[in-house]
Amino acid sequence: MDYELLDSGEKRKLERYGEFLLVRPDPQVVWQKNLSLEIWDKADAVFGTGWKKKSTMPDTWVVEMGGYKFEVSLKNFKHTGVFPEQIENWAFIENSLKIKNSQNNKLVKILNLFGYTGGATLAAAKVGAEVTHVDASKPAITAAKENTKLNGLEEAPIRWILDDCQKFVAREARRGIKYDGIIMDPPVFGRGTKGEVWKIEEDLLLLLRSVKNILSPNFKFIILNGYASGYTSVAYAQTLSSVFGLPIKEIEHGELTIKESSLRGFSLPAGMFARYSK
Repeated sequence: MDYELLDSGEKRKLERYGEFLLVRPDPQVVWQKNLSLEIWDKADAVFGTGWKKKSTMPDTWVVEMGGYKFEVSLKNFKHTGVFPEQIENWAFIENSLKIKNSQNNKLVKILNLFGYTGGATLAAAKVGAEVTHVDASKPAITAAKENTKLNGLEEAPIRWILDDCQKFVAREARRGIKYDGIIMDPPVFGRGTKGEVWKIEEDLLLLLRSVKNILSPNFKFIILNGYASGYTSVAYAQTLSSVFGLPIKEIEHGELTIKESSLRGFSLPAGMFARYSK
């Protein structure tokens, strides 16, 4: 794999993306570093108030992660466009669908809300699903399309929707459209294509209630991701249970982490999840 968390400590993390070393801030890293300052100083790019990088670094490059290829770029707000903690969710999507071995020729319909650069979209498309990818950011959708090309999935049945997720789900409900699996990775705060404001503390429950109206009776799975939302995975799991009428004991939930490659083996918290599969 072309990704490695080499070290973390003192509100920063040292990562390898392919042949390049990056240093990025992370407020959850309150412990001490493990590796020497000499190793940290080998970084090709460091994010402070913005990116400071070596002149030899390209603007974009490609890495393999979790069986998929992604274009990496140094974006604003410290992002790279790739989320290695999601590898576990991609495997969950593949295992929940297993469309390749199905005798049913009907395509399974998957909805990826807040789809960003498309890791979950790739996972669903790889096993033959028809995917609707929704995001309010045009650059994010452009990056997701590029990632499908890198993985030979440009001809896969993927529908790209630039829209506010709340409004899109409401329209699908009015149209009577149903989905067999839904992936949601809502931010804490965001804006739609027409300036619509998303606040997770006000809008998450409303979104889930709308999503319930577009789930097919024999749906395959639901995934709800979260990062820096102030909620716990228990809260997410119980919210899914209450809205969708699912047995709480059948909803898997927990932290998404990235393990250091150093011998001490610390794990970096990178979000949380609640998910259900039939």
